[in-house]
Amino acid sequence: MSTLYSTRVTAIGGRSGTVRSEDGVLDLPLALPMTMGGKGGATNPEQLFAAGYASCFENAVIHVTRNKAAKVKDNDIVVVAKVGLSPNGSGGFVLSVALDVAITGLDQATAEEIVQAAHATCPYSNAVRGNIDVAITVTTN
Repeated sequence: MSTLYSTRVTAIGGRSGTVRSEDGVLDLPLALPMTMGGKGGATNPEQLFAAGYASCFENAVIHVTRNKAAKVKDNDIVVVAKVGLSPNGSGGFVLSVALDVAITGLDQATAEEIVQAAHATCPYSNAVRGNIDVAITVTTN
């Protein structure tokens, strides 16, 4: 199997450092959120993960409808990803994800069917399956 895309990002300084992609397009400071005792004012790994998952999942929805009668266009879908960080009870941490998917122009049953197919297709969903709890809600407009 050939790789469709590959990227490389370097992190320096942990949660109070920086992240930079090899092409320089991503170049951001990081900060521990104020709710965790940090200074805030910059992004954090959970926000970056939420952004990646939301955008990738949205594209997976569009992808699975390409050959269907009920197509979803770019502006017909909004995905909000909420990523939570919690202690795991043994000194480590776990993530949780809630995806709120809103699709315009479809009935509820069709939208739910498409979102389930997207969840089976999305590389983020496939990467976290069995490791991170993912709750998905689907609404239609």
